Amino acid sequence: MRNSPQVSEVASKVTETIRSIGVMWQAGLVPFPRLDEGIRSLYAVRKFGPFAGTTHIAARRDARAIGLVDELGPVTFKQLDMRSNALARAWSARGLAPGSVIAALCRDHRGLVIAMLAAGKLGARLLLMNTGFAKPQLADVAKREQVQALVYDQEFTGLLDAIAPEVDRYLAWVDTDGPLADHQIPVLDELIASTDDRPLPAPDKPGGFVLLTSGTTGTPKGAPRPQTSALHSAQFLDRIPLRAGECTYMAAPLFHGTGLSQFILSFALGSKVILRRKFDPEAALRGIEEHRCTTLVLVPTMLQRIVDLGPQVLAKYDTSSLRIIFAAGSALSPDLGNRATEAFGEVIHNLYGSTEVAVATVATPEDWRKAPGTVGRPPVGCKVALYDDQGNRITEPNVTGRVFVGSGLSFGGYTDGRNKEIIDGLLSSGDVGHFDEDGLLFIDGRDDEMIVSGGENVFPIEVENLLVERPDVLEAAVIGVPDEEFGQRLKAFVVPAEDAKLDVDTIRDYVKSNLARYKVPREVEFLDELPRNATGKVLRNKLK
Repeated sequence: MRNSPQVSEVASKVTETIRSIGVMWQAGLVPFPRLDEGIRSLYAVRKFGPFAGTTHIAARRDARAIGLVDELGPVTFKQLDMRSNALARAWSARGLAPGSVIAALCRDHRGLVIAMLAAGKLGARLLLMNTGFAKPQLADVAKREQVQALVYDQEFTGLLDAIAPEVDRYLAWVDTDGPLADHQIPVLDELIASTDDRPLPAPDKPGGFVLLTSGTTGTPKGAPRPQTSALHSAQFLDRIPLRAGECTYMAAPLFHGTGLSQFILSFALGSKVILRRKFDPEAALRGIEEHRCTTLVLVPTMLQRIVDLGPQVLAKYDTSSLRIIFAAGSALSPDLGNRATEAFGEVIHNLYGSTEVAVATVATPEDWRKAPGTVGRPPVGCKVALYDDQGNRITEPNVTGRVFVGSGLSFGGYTDGRNKEIIDGLLSSGDVGHFDEDGLLFIDGRDDEMIVSGGENVFPIEVENLLVERPDVLEAAVIGVPDEEFGQRLKAFVVPAEDAKLDVDTIRDYVKSNLARYKVPREVEFLDELPRNATGKVLRNKLK
């Protein structure tokens, strides 16, 4: 008797759940044989959400354990738990309630973390704003998402005059060498110090949080995450060997999915997190040495700035404690991944995903050694499939198709009601890619960035990766510009290395000798730097 599709689906889900629990146990998230502690952890996350729930359990596990270290020094999980109790009570007294939308425009520091925790305990929805926003973007997003309170660092005061005056304002970080806006804005530290820090009753349901898309082509869209299951942490742990009680250097910003996910997971594992408000490549190396960090979380542009320090600077710091360099947020070129491997050993873990789909695949160091540039394979709980323009499934290797992803962490639609395309229950990532013969995924580019020149399809990433392999090229971006004869022609923007002797013909001849003629840029422009957002994505609309 054949199994029905429903029975097979149930069996597959049971197998996946068992695998996920095994992955979590190996990492230290399931405290066998103290299963009661595991159940208590699941209950806390269910009550307060992933931020507050994991912090509460970490504080209960060891009241003296350091949760994070920022520029103000160390703070324990217990202190974070109690201070967020006080802030949640203060906000409640000021009229914020379950379902309220609280936005945070902050760099990475304890004030942001405490605000995140307090929002969870209040049952409020937390909106994480990009610190690279221009004033119009900030105003548009705040209005669309119906923000009722804004937590911000003092340095961003000049952006706020476009925000509706009825939005409550709170200062999370005060610059010691600047005026305090006549002290008219409440400061989080003062609210916390003047308020009872007893635990609050749990809200009827967690408020959840809203991540924003990168906004490289317009106003960022809101991608809400109303609730997440603790089992979904296995999607990271399956192919990235994070372990309990270690130390993470968080270079990626917390408002981005990369930094946020790894921050939550580090707290869930009871690991100390090192935060800095602004990224400095040499300071990151110094922090890794000082705190014996086992994991470095960053976006590829940050990794490039570290590697570009050169062997002499890298040799000044002992980074032998690093087991994992977790890179995500934008494409990791083969050249950069290989240079980082040469500098730090086989520790590169290249995650591919997006704000909407969350995790899609992860390339381990073994995958990278076999196929530099790959984004690897789907971890437990994730599925990736390729489809052509007609929606037909592509199963052959080395055939480019649109990438669709299934994940328990995928969002359910934007806050404005729109959604990405769905096929067979899988969500479009907006990218195109191919699998090789070994089943490793490669991303060939964004489906909306394909350049059609003279009837030939060109994806910029192939030309860009080739250009940055040159030692005299630091960065490169390729776009399509209108052309009367060919429809579009390729234009390359190149950032030369210091003292490089480059000209247009050198770049064009180099591409011509390595790629097909239709992939050779007709134009080349040299820049001091490429326009990028805070997570390293190239702002191609500015290049146009």
